[in-house]
Amino acid sequence: MTRVAFLGLGVMGYPMAGHLKAQGYEVVVYNRTASKAEAWVAQHGGEMALTPAEAAKGADFVVACVGNDDDLRGVCIGADGAFSTMGAGAVFVDHTTVSAKVTRELYDLAQAKGVHFVDAPISGGQAGAENGVLSIMCGGDQASYDAAEPVMGCYSRICRRIGASGTGQLTKMCNQIAIAGVVQGLSEALHFAEKAGLDGAAVVEVISQGAAGSWQMSNRYETMIADHFDHGFAVDWMRKDLDICLSTANETGASLPVTALVDQFYKDVQKLGGGRWDTSSLIKRLRALD
Repeated sequence: MTRVAFLGLGVMGYPMAGHLKAQGYEVVVYNRTASKAEAWVAQHGGEMALTPAEAAKGADFVVACVGNDDDLRGVCIGADGAFSTMGAGAVFVDHTTVSAKVTRELYDLAQAKGVHFVDAPISGGQAGAENGVLSIMCGGDQASYDAAEPVMGCYSRICRRIGASGTGQLTKMCNQIAIAGVVQGLSEALHFAEKAGLDGAAVVEVISQGAAGSWQMSNRYETMIADHFDHGFAVDWMRKDLDICLSTANETGASLPVTALVDQFYKDVQKLGGGRWDTSSLIKRLRALD
């Protein structure tokens, strides 16, 4: 039976690891807060480990879904990191959204150990993870990707290799750049409808069927109208991702004026106490300006 170590049981990782167990993989889980790993094992079976190194020992695949660059370095090469016990030929799959720089750094270290490394950031939010319909954009060697694709297929609707190491992360940056502008535009449209005395739901019913339609509109307009923001990806994490986008744009010479502006709008949302609100809370900032 193929053995998978899953590192990181947050709102995304917890259900993703569950899909692997349901598909018949032998799964051992690790989480920095051990109680989450205990809860996962109680729900799904499998095993838990107290360190990434313990989880990775004997694993065919090690899958990570943690917080940021430092978290990823920690579970890979920190004290009791997974790289210390991974065997030659094992595959490390990273679903964390991090910089392409740390991805390439860890890819090189993995190569030196004879370990495969695939950067595979995800999109689709908590609902996508729970329903197993995530979009996964991957970077790394073709053979590494081919080996990991069946594992990722357990919780994805589409999984695509974009190119060499780091290109998965660069593609995720494109994803976040696109989302930032769409959510701001949707927020302004709904806010305008409110100020004009229109029925927001009726407006969306019409315009969502035309060129203005988007996933954000279809899935978030009702909660935005209701002023409810406890769904999906948090503002704090979006700002972390946009910081990566803007830093990389400075390195590559790309111009991201709208992204930079929306990042500052999310900063305003944080000042309103909305760091843990979901990203559609940009409309809350507009209402606060009334």
